Amino acid sequence: MRRLSTADCRIAVKRRTARWDSGDVSAAEAMDFWSFAAGAANVIMQLSWPEVGYGVVESKVDSGNLLKRPWKRARTTFQYLAVAVLGTDEDRAAFREAVDGAHRHVKSTPGSPVSYNAFDRELQMWVAACLFVGLEDTYQLLRGAMTAEQAEQFYRSAWPLGTTLQVTEDQWPPTRADFDAYWTTACQRVTIDDTVRRYLLDLVNLKMINPLLRLPFRPLLKFLTAGFLAPVFRDAMGMSWGSGQQRLFEWLFLLVAFVNRFLPPFIRQGGSYILLADVRRRVRAHRALI
Repeated sequence: MRRLSTADCRIAVKRRTARWDSGDVSAAEAMDFWSFAAGAANVIMQLSWPEVGYGVVESKVDSGNLLKRPWKRARTTFQYLAVAVLGTDEDRAAFREAVDGAHRHVKSTPGSPVSYNAFDRELQMWVAACLFVGLEDTYQLLRGAMTAEQAEQFYRSAWPLGTTLQVTEDQWPPTRADFDAYWTTACQRVTIDDTVRRYLLDLVNLKMINPLLRLPFRPLLKFLTAGFLAPVFRDAMGMSWGSGQQRLFEWLFLLVAFVNRFLPPFIRQGGSYILLADVRRRVRAHRALI
């Protein structure tokens, strides 16, 4: 097995976007709606550990199945991000209880190719790390590169991505540099077999939605997904990516970042707060969250 470098494990984008400001930062600022463009890529990253991949592919919890109930799964995933990053301790406790109820049914059987359990904290740490990497990448694409001090602030504020579930604070690498070491080592476990790859390709090809809706959006989703994947994940998926595509991806986000800079916060982040408000309404009405 070849040893991976940072360049193998993180997307390569020249940080041309001018920094908005030099003040304090937090993961809450990363909840601009443009960040959701990396959603499919993040699913691939998470499922690239076989234990997570088969946990999703073999899951009997149809209410959260991405290919069977895509809109509901998208809502609950984005609501989890909103709760973890923007919510209160009470919001997180309510969502944790709902997710735990679903996770109790996600465990391997004697016939599973790998052994897994959704309550495995190591697997949850990997998923949380993928979510963090996705938020950090899109944040810097949209708002410019952070200083070392800002990167530490951003990183520490993102820990609820894992601690909202079973990840403990002492599981998170203590510093941003320690996280880089963890991430590069964790990416050594990336492997996607044919079964999980077929599932993920169905997602990227939008097989779960109406063909008329699928047609105009599929090329863009495939481009964005490949662009948001580091080489180790692209290689595992068998996706090609050339220098021309990389330049187009970079120029696209230069344009998006420029437009985003002039949008008022209620437009940039309004969707996340609407999702959070829906969670709170569901809790008050004793309705299911997931």
